[in-house]
Amino acid sequence: MTHEEHLDTIKYCVDKVAKRIPVVAGTGSNCTDTAVYLSQEAEKYGVDGILLVSPYYNKATQKGLYRHFKTVADSVKVPAILYNVPSRTGCNLLPDTVAVLAKHPNVAAIKEASGNMGQVVELAAKCGDDIAIYSGEDGITLPILSMGGQGCISVASNVVPRTMVSLADTFFRGDVAEAARMQRELWPLIHLLFCEVNPIPAKAAVSAMGYGQEHIRLPLTPMEDAHRAALYAEMKKLGVL
Repeated sequence: MTHEEHLDTIKYCVDKVAKRIPVVAGTGSNCTDTAVYLSQEAEKYGVDGILLVSPYYNKATQKGLYRHFKTVADSVKVPAILYNVPSRTGCNLLPDTVAVLAKHPNVAAIKEASGNMGQVVELAAKCGDDIAIYSGEDGITLPILSMGGQGCISVASNVVPRTMVSLADTFFRGDVAEAARMQRELWPLIHLLFCEVNPIPAKAAVSAMGYGQEHIRLPLTPMEDAHRAALYAEMKKLGVL
């Protein structure tokens, strides 16, 4: 989306939700000035928090990442969630850097999507209670919860929101075996939601459920027929289609 479309979407969401639930807006960019601009505009619209992806393509050193996130966090008063997804950005936000950023009064949480459980363990060990850890990898949500994670920021929740909430709630009430069963049961859907690059499958899924139309802009393309058929079959199996 263009910056204007991006901000229009955030404003529409805030107005539509009308404070019934918190709204966290993605305002990250690989340009620090742009991330500051988007974050400040979103704050004016009344968001409850911002989600800041690591700079992509141009990447950064760990020092550069620290200064980038600190600059954005300094520019607003709403809580910021760091977003580490090296498979998409080419840049890994390391636990030592997160531990320093976690001391910032506006840095509240991290969406951890490295897919590396060893890194999650290190993150939890080095940050303690200074930062909330949220799973950004649906396939390992339960393992991340077991290391002190507080929830997930999820792709699958676009399709099975109640199930994803139930998985976390089941774990938090102490029924680890049932939560593990749910995680295993969700694996085929999660796999199919990532069989092509996100958000291609997610848009195909929610469109089939009656939420919006499946518009895809280049360089993304519509879902391949074979993948689509497999996704819809799994959705029918789960009773959501």
